[in-house]
Amino acid sequence: MSETAQPVFSIEKLYVKDLSIEVPNAPQIFLERETPQINVQLRTESNGIDEGIFEVALTVTVTAQLPEEKTVFLVEVNQAGIFQIRNVPQEDLEPIMMIGCANILFPYAREAVSDAVARAGFQPVVLAPVNFEAMYAQNRQQAAQAGTDVPIQ
Repeated sequence: MSETAQPVFSIEKLYVKDLSIEVPNAPQIFLERETPQINVQLRTESNGIDEGIFEVALTVTVTAQLPEEKTVFLVEVNQAGIFQIRNVPQEDLEPIMMIGCANILFPYAREAVSDAVARAGFQPVVLAPVNFEAMYAQNRQQAAQAGTDVPIQ
């Protein structure tokens, strides 16, 4: 009698892998009264650590610039997690990491961005929710059109 092993998914550890903030035009930038344009970029990466153990890292880069291309601040957070994912078909691993794990990591990255910006002396930046499923589908479609396997971003 063969038993099918039940899928396993667990969070082993969540952590900030890297955090940086730059305020290149301080202190003069604090005298500016214009509202900066906020640009947000996201990138998700994964790699295997051990059998059934994966690190997934979500990098969030937020840049605030004034109209004349003067940078107000730049913050980058690399929020990572170690996840145990076992007894899952190989074709399901990538979506689990790029969608499921990214959804788990995002609130922590959002909090780190907001806190870092506030500590730098600016109004906190609260990032809008992200649809990682749509992002994943879009990246898969772009990869298929290009005929290459591009990293998920």
